Amino acid sequence: MALPANVTPRVSRARPRTVLGALAVTAALLSSPATALGPAPDAGAGHCARWDRLEAPGAAHQQVACLDELTTAGTVASGHTDPADYAGLTPEGLPVPSGVPGIQIDGYFPDASATNTNHGWHHDAQFVIRLPDRWNGGLVVAGTPGNREQYANDRAIADWVLSRGYAYAATDKGNTGPAFHRDGRRPGDAVAEWNTRLTQLTRAARAVVAQRYRRPPSRTLATGMSNGGYLVRWQLENHPELYDGGVDWEGTLWRAEGPNLFTSLPAALREYPLYAAGGPGAGRARARMHRAGFPAGSEFLWPFHHQVYWDLTQRLYREEFDPAFDGATEAGTPYCVPGGGPGCDADYDYAARPADVRRAVARVALTGRIGKPLITVHGTLDALLPITEDSDVYARMVRQAGRGDLHRYYRIEDGTHTDSLVDLFPDLLRPLTPCHRSAFTALEGWLSAGHRPPPSRTVARPRGADPAALLTSCRLRA
Repeated sequence: MALPANVTPRVSRARPRTVLGALAVTAALLSSPATALGPAPDAGAGHCARWDRLEAPGAAHQQVACLDELTTAGTVASGHTDPADYAGLTPEGLPVPSGVPGIQIDGYFPDASATNTNHGWHHDAQFVIRLPDRWNGGLVVAGTPGNREQYANDRAIADWVLSRGYAYAATDKGNTGPAFHRDGRRPGDAVAEWNTRLTQLTRAARAVVAQRYRRPPSRTLATGMSNGGYLVRWQLENHPELYDGGVDWEGTLWRAEGPNLFTSLPAALREYPLYAAGGPGAGRARARMHRAGFPAGSEFLWPFHHQVYWDLTQRLYREEFDPAFDGATEAGTPYCVPGGGPGCDADYDYAARPADVRRAVARVALTGRIGKPLITVHGTLDALLPITEDSDVYARMVRQAGRGDLHRYYRIEDGTHTDSLVDLFPDLLRPLTPCHRSAFTALEGWLSAGHRPPPSRTVARPRGADPAALLTSCRLRA
């Protein structure tokens, strides 16, 4: 993609470095545009001030660039993002802000795994930190959804918060891709690392912000979708001292006793083929899908989720927590026939598995004991993480832990797990991206002016609203 007319090519300076002699890295960041490099910015000037003095504490390698555009309006062309990381997460028509010059730091922390190939580094624990010239005093940190790499939130979250003046930092969570479960030495290690990596990045990003702006952030907010939303919940439960609050966008629920992925996905793998085949058993199969949590009215989404999400998600995450289930087979047999033999994930019965499996899940489980304000948004037509088996349960956990005053929960009518599906079903779905932004601004008001957000509720889809209006607006108040 060509640079927009209002964005000039970057002036960049890559700075490979090693920490404690840990790793020698010679791979350069993606090539810059073929333009002559100008002089390094004056450290006392506003644009990219002190860029040559910034160091992320604990990083094994980092590269610093002074950019004329930190949003995807410029970073796609300059090589400072990877569109493959965020493909399929947002509606096609989502506006892209621009006009955010500043500093970008790409790097990685010491790690032994190598699933992330961004920049040719073949090294996990990669991160990105962006520091806008015009700073509002705040910092937003995020982990990625699914098993994506560090730029996965660039369109959904980073563009918008950067345009509002926030510094922004994101991590790949320490392992990526469909082989993420190979990381670590015991079941649950890979997911446990996600939490450690976001804590590590938050501390490092706060230090970098203080270096750049000569004062620490006045506010640090955590946010993320899906697995990234789970990280927000976990951080506010376990490290509330690092944050002022967070926004959880349909976070994954991990509970040793359930519900969790393993108490709903196997039912989808068993019942959906019967439902799709039609005939006398289809109605009973649909009813069993509903009992497993998959929302009535979401049936139009089931073919896509069967093809793309359910089988792969069940097998990969089951391998992470219960590798013994299928013996020497790694991550099961795709689309196996229920009852056709041992090790079929469609037959998986979480409650019947050995106690070691529940202990592995318990290592990363949530409690509801948040220590800072949290806002959760979740779509009522989520067909991957069914709302009744996920955020409805987490909201109850927060109340039962005595932390209800710190939580707001908005059930977004007709929202689903992946916003790009709105482009396929514009008359049946509404995007969650505007609702996440409304929740974020509500959190800002809660923290800065003491304006308590509206009570938790189901946010009805406005009757008669066209898709364009839904892409830019989500009113949380009744």
